Amino acid sequence: MTQMPTPLVSTDCLASNLDAPELVILDCTTVQQQTPDGSYAFVPGKEAYAEGHIPGAVFCNVLETLADKEDPRPLMMPKPDAFKAAMEALGVGDRSHVVLYDRGNHAWAARVWWSLKTYGFDNAAVLDGGWTKWTAEGRSVSTDTPEVKAASFTPHYQPQRIVAKKDVLAAIEQQDRMIVHSLSREEFTGEVQVMPRPGRIATSHSAPANALIDPATSAYKSPEKLRRHFANAGVSGGKPVITYCGGGVAACSNALALTLLGIDDVAVYDGSLAEWTADPDAPMETG
Repeated sequence: MTQMPTPLVSTDCLASNLDAPELVILDCTTVQQQTPDGSYAFVPGKEAYAEGHIPGAVFCNVLETLADKEDPRPLMMPKPDAFKAAMEALGVGDRSHVVLYDRGNHAWAARVWWSLKTYGFDNAAVLDGGWTKWTAEGRSVSTDTPEVKAASFTPHYQPQRIVAKKDVLAAIEQQDRMIVHSLSREEFTGEVQVMPRPGRIATSHSAPANALIDPATSAYKSPEKLRRHFANAGVSGGKPVITYCGGGVAACSNALALTLLGIDDVAVYDGSLAEWTADPDAPMETG
């Protein structure tokens, strides 16, 4: 494997290269659980990993290792030194070929992919179809915990990949960027309220990240269908794009899909609605 196909890699390609010396596979599974009050929380998918994973895969605890522990906001991008340490602990180095997967709709794998891209590492790809497609095809599964490879990772921060609340406020005022809501249409309109305040960031457009995935194959839809999906949301690449969601995860799946379509001027609002809805002065819309 001389170069990783990006931003997606097929199950065929991965299966043919499981023994590649520079390959690092990260299982990014994160599980949603209902809490006693009826809301939900996310927990690391370590138990699912222990029950079976792609051979050679290392478990990546996205919630713990890839969040800034000094920031009170959830799942904010780690600082360079912390990201470097996290990657090296997972066996990811400057010469690695990284494949990322999860057991859901690929948003958690996409979050790690976007984190790597934010730190200047481009030789990574999300497994198209993820664990669901891999196991549906009857491919090999392991319960062994592999030895993590020694690695040296050099972060090269790309600040244009991540935006803060002030940047979103500026985009609303100047109308120079397309702001894309990545959660469900019902959350966009405010019919369903999950965050402290219902609705969407003012002026944003609805492009649910769940609609990126073909339910029959668990893979991302064809470029033609993805292009139509974003066109229906008013996103065509004419303006730079900011994607957001509840906590900066589903937004990364939209960012990946836009990158797949050749739209590279994309940034993720890392604080997303977790930060935005906590500020009563941050403008929102419903309906």
